[in-house]
Amino acid sequence: MVLLVILIAGCTTEQIIPEEEKEKSTPETGVEQEQESGGEIMGNVLFIIAQNNFRDEELQKPKDILEKAGYEVKVASITTNTATGMLGARVTPDLRVKDAKVEDYDLIVVVGGSGSPELAKHEEVLFLLREASSENKKLGAICLGPMVLAKAGVLEGKRATVYRTTESVNALEQGGASFVDDTVVVEEDLVTANGPSASEVFGNELLKLLQK
Repeated sequence: MVLLVILIAGCTTEQIIPEEEKEKSTPETGVEQEQESGGEIMGNVLFIIAQNNFRDEELQKPKDILEKAGYEVKVASITTNTATGMLGARVTPDLRVKDAKVEDYDLIVVVGGSGSPELAKHEEVLFLLREASSENKKLGAICLGPMVLAKAGVLEGKRATVYRTTESVNALEQGGASFVDDTVVVEEDLVTANGPSASEVFGNELLKLLQK
């Protein structure tokens, strides 16, 4: 099974946080996390991030949770050039979105941030989401990410949350979704969350979905 998740980080404005928190939220990519599954690979996960201004913790916290549970995680963006987070993270993507194949992953995560709405302007992102939906794969999104799912046309008839703005709520409704003003919403094979503060809960719900 493939769980396809969009995480849209940051959501619209940068927040001032203590330096020690910035250090915690800045991921060092290319460093494998110690697995708690005895070395067994439980499945394969892909996170898709915006090239600029993805939300750091919306990538790193769910990524850490899944890696510690034994899942192998890769990161994709529009290019393999260094991607930058809103809080200073610098990530070198493992591959381009257009090179990703739905069948290779149990979970596909597209990470959010103030730059993430740009993902909806790239047909390869929308195509990947539509393909996953047509194959009845699992989907997820955090913060502004559900807007990209809505643009791809995969939220029709589903309950979902989003980082609440007039534009984001309108995007969901135009895409046929029912907006729910909750931190995290689980709807069958879809998980959505409403912002950076929900990153850890979101990661745990993704893990539950994978383990079903």
